[in-house]
Amino acid sequence: MTQPIKVTYQLTPDDQGILAIDLLSRLTNLPKLRLKDAMSKGAVWLKRKKQLRLRRIKEPLRSGDVLSIYYDDALLSLALPDGIHCLEQNRFYSVWFKPAGVMSQGTQFGDHLSLLRYVEVATQRPVFLIHRLDKETQGIMLIAHQPKSAAALTSLFTEHKIRKIYTAEVLGKVDSKGEMAFPLDEKPAHTLYECMAYDDTLNISHVRIELKTGRTHQIRRHFDMIGHPVIGDPRYGKGNKNIQGLKLTASELIFTCPFTHEEKHFA
Repeated sequence: MTQPIKVTYQLTPDDQGILAIDLLSRLTNLPKLRLKDAMSKGAVWLKRKKQLRLRRIKEPLRSGDVLSIYYDDALLSLALPDGIHCLEQNRFYSVWFKPAGVMSQGTQFGDHLSLLRYVEVATQRPVFLIHRLDKETQGIMLIAHQPKSAAALTSLFTEHKIRKIYTAEVLGKVDSKGEMAFPLDEKPAHTLYECMAYDDTLNISHVRIELKTGRTHQIRRHFDMIGHPVIGDPRYGKGNKNIQGLKLTASELIFTCPFTHEEKHFA
């Protein structure tokens, strides 16, 4: 495997009109077939007025352009896990199930492993990310298809007008109901939960969780803080590791549609 390559280059007047694929070949010494693959998977960026992924191999470049490539052969060789599917689609937004192992959005090194890019290709429509799920978490995600609908749906999240329900398996026997309000990253964080079942053989509780805030890794951190880490969490907790993966699902989204004013419940 080739070591990751990071190259950024600002074009001079002498570079005016050169094709992106030719300049990348000169800068990296990579075969053009590999470069074409990297561009299609979102690993190349072009900055003019703003920085965007560049996928057109024959894009003529201009003096002053800034071209960047973030090439990781190991990452580019990976494929999306199976299981992505659409729950609903309308002109404003679509609702999708994201399997574990799929990123919500891409990184500098590419977006071919992300739900956002999958939806963009599958629907052939503009896509706007409204919220995120951790790569390890499976569950329901909302994707907007217009700037105005993105703004309206984002407002629902920031104003806490969307109910976010999760299910999880956690280590140990938890109380029948509970509430956690431990600050995270010096910000308020509020988590409610209810124990649905307890498996005394495995010492695992099945819990239903409602997030009132949306801090990074909030569920995973809060349950670890009370001594009941989520099963399969690779980052938080002790005695909870497995090879099957994180046992956390974003299972429900409940909100009033800002466009039709219908009550929506996705599960």
